[in-house]
Amino acid sequence: MAKLYFYYSTMNAGKSTALLQASHNYGERGMRTLVYTAQLDDRGGGRVHSRIGISGAARHFSPTTDLFTEVAIEQTAAPLGCVLLDESQFLSRDQVRQLGRVADELNLPVLCYGLRTDFRGELFPGSAALLAWADNLVELKTICHCGRKATMVVRVGGDGNVERQGAQVEIGGNERYISLCRRHFSAAIATGNLDA
Repeated sequence: MAKLYFYYSTMNAGKSTALLQASHNYGERGMRTLVYTAQLDDRGGGRVHSRIGISGAARHFSPTTDLFTEVAIEQTAAPLGCVLLDESQFLSRDQVRQLGRVADELNLPVLCYGLRTDFRGELFPGSAALLAWADNLVELKTICHCGRKATMVVRVGGDGNVERQGAQVEIGGNERYISLCRRHFSAAIATGNLDA
């Protein structure tokens, strides 16, 4: 029986790299994959991009995408081996349930990769739903500047100060977000300074 997987981490842990490797592995065995990324993240142009320089073609999903129906149509057109989603923190609760149906009713493994928490330490809606509904939860690890495991991320402004307010979603990379351990995250949020 197929499963719904959630691979989560903070930024710079290799989520997109792992997704691309998984898709490549299926392809090497002659199995077709269906890869999605969030339309909201417009930096990729319909591709999943890894910070190490590799990329692969992807479909966009938006808040109105019916993922179960799309995957079912694709599966009917030509057999699929796996469905992979990057930026899965941007899924809706209903879309996570649709992906559960893909695993349960279409018997296709679904591998979701995304952030667990935002710059305030709050769960993204898609991540919260995946934590509740996924069969398997896998943490991908990266490190804080102190060498401890990074589990949180802060957003920094153009002035280098830590932002403590603002919209939950703001697309950006290393110029805007820094992965930290819980201790350094708490200090940075309390003081507004990364050097705390």
